[in-house]
Amino acid sequence: MFAAALMSGAAPAAGVPETVVFPSRDGKTQLTGFVFKPEKPGPHPAVVMLHGRAGPYSSLAQGVYSAETLSMRHKMWGGFWADRGYIALHVDSFGPRGYPQGFPKHSYRDRPPEVSEQDVRPLDAYGALDYLRQRNDVVTDRIGLQGWSNGGMTVLSTLAQDFPGMPRSAPVRGFRAAVALYPSCRIQSRQSGYRPYAPLLILAAADDDEVSPLICRDFASEARGRGVDLDFVLYEGAHHAYDDPGRTKQSHPPNRAATHDSLLRAEQFLHKHLPP
Repeated sequence: MFAAALMSGAAPAAGVPETVVFPSRDGKTQLTGFVFKPEKPGPHPAVVMLHGRAGPYSSLAQGVYSAETLSMRHKMWGGFWADRGYIALHVDSFGPRGYPQGFPKHSYRDRPPEVSEQDVRPLDAYGALDYLRQRNDVVTDRIGLQGWSNGGMTVLSTLAQDFPGMPRSAPVRGFRAAVALYPSCRIQSRQSGYRPYAPLLILAAADDDEVSPLICRDFASEARGRGVDLDFVLYEGAHHAYDDPGRTKQSHPPNRAATHDSLLRAEQFLHKHLPP
């Protein structure tokens, strides 16, 4: 189903996800989330999904920001996880803070601090974790994390053992595994001895024009040399946001190959650490 949908440029049909509201751990923001659920009754393991700098919604949303106008990529991944027995919660970090349309390419230095992926969005991830642990259809000790681009950077920050407010028992109280697609690893590469508290999979694009895949490659190599549980894959010829299922990205063969391999690897990775 997913292969056919990607070849046609359309996202797989996953139905309209449930819209939920829950607090961020920042103590002041009510976040909006979108829940993709398996057809079978739970409880299920779960995945928290974190969007990139463009936000969670389609560029064609035309001011309507809802479950119906989520981007094709987020619908695809949400449906993918639900089909495989996971509850997927996609978190809108930007809309509740006044930026539902996201931010343009190469705008990193101009973005407001209230959407920082280093010290704000991780609090959203943990707010989503708290919310999922209150649901009776979730296996509360089997919750993973996934992020794209700026959301992938959030993943790296979220898994830091010294993130403010995280107790030493983070491997028990935090996320059990995480996948970061084409993040910038620049901040963590400058942190001596960075060590995520949970297994981490980084998927990067060799022809990325927004972040440096070589910094991520070197960062991953150095971390693995210190015994960090980190897997790194670099897709030759693939572009930033290669897993967008639209025709523009999927007409480029390396993007299409990287998308299929990423789906397979992500499924195998979470199945290992969060078996459904």
